[in-house]
Amino acid sequence: MHAKKPQVPPMHTLTAVEAFARLGTVWQAAEELGVTRSAISHRLAMLEEVLGFDVVHRSGKGICLTVRGKRYVQDVRKSLQLLAGAQDEGSSAPVDGVLRISSTPGFASMWLCNHIGSLHAEHPGLRLEILTSRDLAEVSGDAVDLFIAFGDGVWPQHVVRHLYDVEFQPMCSPALLSMLGGLTEPGDALRFPLLHLRSTNDWIQWLAASGIALPERTAGITFSDMMLVQCAAIAGQGIMMGDEVTCAAALASGQLVSPFAVRIRLPGGYYLVRDRRKPVSPAILAFTHWLDALIARILAELKGGRTV
Repeated sequence: MHAKKPQVPPMHTLTAVEAFARLGTVWQAAEELGVTRSAISHRLAMLEEVLGFDVVHRSGKGICLTVRGKRYVQDVRKSLQLLAGAQDEGSSAPVDGVLRISSTPGFASMWLCNHIGSLHAEHPGLRLEILTSRDLAEVSGDAVDLFIAFGDGVWPQHVVRHLYDVEFQPMCSPALLSMLGGLTEPGDALRFPLLHLRSTNDWIQWLAASGIALPERTAGITFSDMMLVQCAAIAGQGIMMGDEVTCAAALASGQLVSPFAVRIRLPGGYYLVRDRRKPVSPAILAFTHWLDALIARILAELKGGRTV
């Protein structure tokens, strides 16, 4: 007697559970896949019927992955990546045309400019135009194809793809480590000028997490652009708050060091955003795939290099 052949779940159920796991909500998964929320719920239920076990746990209006569901999604993601790679290798159609990307100034100057050449190497026929906006949450503009924005991820009428959450920590020039008694305890940072991006909120939050209150009169400098904050920190003008992704180049080169292990999670993250009325072009797909893969690799490298 032959064993029953395992049933392979339909592809649309696999993409649904992967999107839900990555984005965290049914509505975001629906937005990304261009379907209704009920369609996502139906696909998750269909997947469970095929598999024979619960992938998600439903409680009232809430829904989350089960422990077994989380393990299953890891395998699904690997399989989808293999399929995407096979598709890329089997496709000979070049990606060309113009792709206009709007980004926050700091992410564009400190991160995107350091990596964008690898996308051009993959698609030399693609003409890229990089724009910046002073509004970190800006996602409007008919001439723009994709937005890299910082915010809470809630942009109605848009397809939103989460890139990464931001954790800030103090960073400074290595020269400051031996000046004014050095930087051994968190409170030592108050002996130096504190460098701020638009407000003192980040420093107030970090000092509070370290059990310290920010004095009312503390020497410091406020900038309107993250790149200016980093330039001042590299020049030894004070201590900045930055994250490991956007400041990766300066940290890797030794221009900046992070003297303290305490991190704070900002109430927002970076997202790739597209007006859902705009058609998805091969250029948009190429950039999205490139950015997803690069961010995932960098985050994995950072996580692997941390000592917890």
